[in-house]
Formats: sequence, C-alpha cells, structure tokens
Amino acid sequence: MMRQYELVERVKRYNPNADEALLDKAYVYGMMKHGSQKRASGDPYFSHPLEVAAILTDLRLDDSSIAVALLHDTIEDTDATRAEIDGKFGPEIGGLVESLTKLKKLDFVSKKTEQAENFRRLLLAVSDDIRVLLVKLADRLHNMRTLHYVPEAKRFRIAEETMEIYAPLAGRMGMQGMREELEDLAFRHLQPEAYQMISNRLAAMREENKNLIPEIETALTEKLAANGIQARVKGREKKPYSIYVKVQRKGLTFEQLSDIYGFRVVVQSVEQCYLALGIVHRTWSMVPGRFKDYISTPKQNDYRSIHTTVVGPGRQRVELQFRTEEMHRFAEYGIAAHALYKDGDKIAGGRNIARLSEASGAYGWLRDTIERLNDPNLNPEEFLENTKLELFHDQVFCFTPKGKIIALPRGATPIDFAYAVHTDVGNTCVGAKVNRRITPLMTELANGDEVEIIRSKAQVPPPAWEQIAVTGKARAAIRRATREAVRKQFGGLGRQILVRAFERAGRSFSDSLLSGAMGRLGHQSLNDVLAAVGRGEVPSEAVLKAVYPDYQDERANAAAKTASGEGWFDIGGRRQKMKFRVPGSDDQRSIPIRGLSGDLPVRFAPEGGAVPGDRIVGILTPGEGITIYPIQSPALKDFDDEPSRWLDVRWDIDANDPERFPARISITSLNEPGSLAAIAQVIADNDGNIDNIKMIRKGADFHDIMIDLEVWDLKHLNRIINQLRTKPIVSAAERVNG
Repeated sequence: MMRQYELVERVKRYNPNADEALLDKAYVYGMMKHGSQKRASGDPYFSHPLEVAAILTDLRLDDSSIAVALLHDTIEDTDATRAEIDGKFGPEIGGLVESLTKLKKLDFVSKKTEQAENFRRLLLAVSDDIRVLLVKLADRLHNMRTLHYVPEAKRFRIAEETMEIYAPLAGRMGMQGMREELEDLAFRHLQPEAYQMISNRLAAMREENKNLIPEIETALTEKLAANGIQARVKGREKKPYSIYVKVQRKGLTFEQLSDIYGFRVVVQSVEQCYLALGIVHRTWSMVPGRFKDYISTPKQNDYRSIHTTVVGPGRQRVELQFRTEEMHRFAEYGIAAHALYKDGDKIAGGRNIARLSEASGAYGWLRDTIERLNDPNLNPEEFLENTKLELFHDQVFCFTPKGKIIALPRGATPIDFAYAVHTDVGNTCVGAKVNRRITPLMTELANGDEVEIIRSKAQVPPPAWEQIAVTGKARAAIRRATREAVRKQFGGLGRQILVRAFERAGRSFSDSLLSGAMGRLGHQSLNDVLAAVGRGEVPSEAVLKAVYPDYQDERANAAAKTASGEGWFDIGGRRQKMKFRVPGSDDQRSIPIRGLSGDLPVRFAPEGGAVPGDRIVGILTPGEGITIYPIQSPALKDFDDEPSRWLDVRWDIDANDPERFPARISITSLNEPGSLAAIAQVIADNDGNIDNIKMIRKGADFHDIMIDLEVWDLKHLNRIINQLRTKPIVSAAERVNG
C-alpha cells in the first residue's frame, strides 16, 4: 500500500506548490475512518481510495480532487458525516464527497429503469462539478482492476455497466487511455474466450516481431532528424478489445488489420506535424483511405492529431499519429487536461464551469446532454438509450452551405444534421440536398458531405423519423413534437367531449372553471386534462364531478345502454362519414366525434384493411382511437373478452365523392420472367392501385407474393382477384384478412 509521503511526492512531481498539509490530513483521516475494514481481496479497505487517488495523480489533478479521492467512501462506509468533513476540509471538498456518496448509494443495478435514473443523477452531479465524474471514473477503474476478487454473480453486471456507460463516457471526455483500459478489463470478463484468443495471437506476434517497434522508432526518429525535425516517437500495440471491435465491425481477419502497431510522433509545432507527415509519405507508401486530419477538424472531445497508415520498414503496415506536446497532453488526459497546473497556477479544476465549457468541446457535449435532462417528456429509459447512441458512435464531419462544420455520430442522416443545426430546422425539414443533389432523408452521411436542408413551415416531423435518427437530440425533439401534435389532436377532441357533456348536464363550461379543478383531476395543465379526456383516460363524468362536486349523473340508470349515431372520422388521413351503433343501444341519438384538426383517430386493420361492401366492426382502444376490421377478420378473436370495446360501424359512402380503400391479396405464381409484370398489368387494367409488393417466398418453380392495393369497394376487389385467377401464370389468388 502506498505510503503517505509517496502520495505527496507523486503530486509534487507535477505541482511543486501542492498543499502538503491538506493531502496529509486527508490521508490520515481516511485511514483512521476505514480502520480495519477489508476489501474482497483481503487488502485493507483504505488501499482502494488510495489507489483512486494515485490514478488521479496520473491525470495530474488538483489537491482538492486528490483529497476527495482519499475521502470518497468515508460517508458511505464509516461513521463520518458531511458536517464533520466540512469542518475539517471545507464545504467544497465536503460537497464533492457527498455527491460521490449519493452516487455510491444509487450505483447502477441491472434493472433498466433504475440504471437510467442513476445515470441521470450522475450527470446532474457532474453539472455542478466535473471533478465528480473524474473521481467516479477513477473509482470504477480501480474496481475493474480488482474485479476478479468480486463474486462471479456480480462480475458480469459490473463489467457490462463499465462497457456500456463508463468506458464510452471516458472516451467522450477525451480520456482515451482510461477508456481503453476500462474496455479491456470489461472485455476479459464479458467474453473471456475471445479475449484469451486475441491475447494469444498478440503474444505470438509480439514474439515474432519483438524487435519491430524499436526498429521503427529508431528509423522514424533518424529520418525526421535528418530533415531538421526533433521528434519523440513512441510505439504501442493495439488492445485486444479494439482488435475485436474492428474485426467484428469490418469483417476482417486478424491478419488483415493494418494498425495493430501504432506510433505517436510528437513534435514541437503544428507546422512540424505537416512537415513530418510529408517526409513519411515520401519515404514509405501510404495506404489509401487511411488518412485523417483531426488537427484541421478536431473531434468533439478535443482530440487533435493527424492519422495515416504506411507500409513501413520490413513491409509492415503501421499507423502513425502526428501531434504536438499540447495535443498529446489532451489526448492522454482529455477533459482533465483543463485542470492541469501551469507555472504554479492552477486552472480551477472543474469549479469554473464557464471557463471549462469555453475551452472544452467535450464539456460542451456533456453540457448539451445535461440540458436534455430538463425535458419533462423524456423518461429515464429514453434518455439513457439516446445518450448511449451518442456515446458509442464515432464521428463524421459535415458542412453547411456556408462552410460551418457540424460533427455528427457515424451513421447520422440529414435528419440528424437538421436538428444539430437547430431544433426548428429539424422540425420544419422536408428534404435535403447532399453535395447539391436531392437525397433521401434516410441517407447515411459521410465525412466531408455538404448538406443543405429544405424546409417548410407546414411540416410536422413524422413519428417514423425517430427510428431513422441516431442522435439523442434529434430523437428527443421528434418525440417531443410528436407528443405535442398528439396532445393537440386529443386536446381538441377532449374539449368537444367536455362541452357536450357539460351541456347535457345543464352546467356551464369554461377554462377557468376547469383550471380550478386541476388538483382534483391529478394533472398539471389544462391541455393535459383535455388530452386525457380525448384519449379516454379520464371520463367526462369525472371532470363534471371535479368541477361541480354536487353533480349527479341522471343517466346512471341507463349506463348499460349505449348510443348509436353517426360521425365524421379521419380514415387513413381522409375525412369519412360513418354510422355506428354500440350493441345494447335503444335510442338513435347522434354523437358527433371530432378532433381539433381532424377527427377521432380511426385506422384500418394493419393486416388486410377493409373495403366498402364488407360488414365491418370497430375496436376502440383508449388513447389510440378506433381500428376498423372486416367482420371475418381472425384478429377479432383477440377482443372476444372485451365486448365494451366493440363498435358495430357501417359504411356511409358519398357516391359523388368516391374514395379508394386498402386491401391485401396473396398470390402464388409461376417463377418465370415477366410473371410479376403480368400480375401488375391485371391490377392496372382493372383500375387498382398497388401500394406495396412483398415476395414472401421464392422457390424454384413458384413465387408467393403479398400485394397491398387500394380499391373502390368489395366488387372491385373481387373483380381483380377473379381476373388474376384466369391468368396461366397464377396458381392461386386470395384475399388476406388480418
């Protein structure tokens, strides 16, 4: 276990003006409080906070951070209190220790909701002081180094957490060394066989090429020195997990990897980075497609270097990274580099958030992520899912037409680009030009693409965009816009339901009266109440009683009877009048049902639809609307035990305003050239409109084809099916009822 003076010496190596008294006091206090406590390994418990402090000295953090590391488990695991620590070390250190204690108590568990909520709390704690994250990462790193002492049942969960949350978070903060070690430690517990296999291959390669790294280091150093550039060249071997990811992602073999060996070339200036690059490219052949300039376009986590791969000495492919000393420091320490001591004066290692956010792109990303926590519509699971997407993705750099660089995760689309520019741009996006050509919105963007967003004020982002977008910002904005649109739609319906309910009851209705009853209804706003009524979550009678506690429903004796009538429905985006009757109704009162901008959401059965001429049934789903099924649909069996949801609807078609309706047919046809074209021609000749074609099965002799089409009515559909059956290429043609 590290002695007291050894820890102080480690700090003084990078900060000669370290507060030795503070470090000594924290060391003695922590050791005394933990006393005879033991870790799972059998070591004294205090060895853990001491090792966490040692990791932070490698990051060259300030004295307060080192003291917090020594004390971070005292409130949780000993009789120490916040007040006692404040009295001995001051409120700044006391606050940091308490923040870490709360995170310790709420450490991630396997249950998804709790994990997500705890991740939110971690980020909220980080928003107050970035050092909370740095100590937490160091704490996790030492725990991973000793994970083999933990009971086997807990190892997988801890390793999975590390791989999913802590390692990518360290990478996002620019702390690549810590990320690599966390990933490697987690990998050996998550996939021990793969880890061992890759480690064995690396060991064999290391033995075979044991002189390769020093030879290349020497050759590079001498070559650059001969051209007047003094450089520090350091070789390294790729980690097993990095090799595993690359092999899996690109489908390569171990032998095809070109960057198992990498070399960092550290020079004095940016100009020398480019000069050294030119010298290397003139000396050894460059591997095409392996050049990246992160000096011209830095990564979002502040990383800057020039990357290239060459066929170097001994015909061995090697990756080279050219950087200055300052770039190297940021590559090693990431966001912690902003807390380094310079000339004896410390930058306020995390407390001065404004200064840090100006200097750090990594903290800028973290700040944007934390801002999304304020979205009341984003639940913890959604937040964790969206943040993981951004944590795991590498980046591409795209440009606006004016030349502004937009950094996006790899796999991003023009939709993500639009929301990265501004939320309003995303919400009004209707199309995109990539490199001045109209491109589908689901197109994956590549490095260097110029993207122009085409906008329309009439646009509302469709919910399906959420599945296309890959950035958390875009997904959250789409989800928020969708919820707002749904709230407006159901809010209008809810208002009309309440107005009619209050009229029937002979009571006056107003927004002010409804606002006064908000507490009794359990909702925060008037719009929430209206939407809840529209979705069927709150009955109109409940609202009446909340506004008028003395109200008695005079129709209670007729509760078993329900109404029939007719109303206008929004069917597939078209306004359609339909008559309906609920079984058990004795009267013929009209119940008009209308939404704010459309009507009560009504859709056709997703598998097969329905057409005029079918006897149809409506199934009511609170919060979603009505689904129309043909009476012969086998899907109706699922609702046999819920008769209250059945509506006996029937068509009321306006002959002067005909509409097409969806249907689905299944065809078995001969497998020969032109068969699909012949089928399509029959449908076209009979005035049918094909919406979608899907090849279900392709055999040597036959095709099974599913076709979604639009027809005028049942007679029209039957005519098409009968015409198809007359064709020699068609073995069978049937209607599909979902």
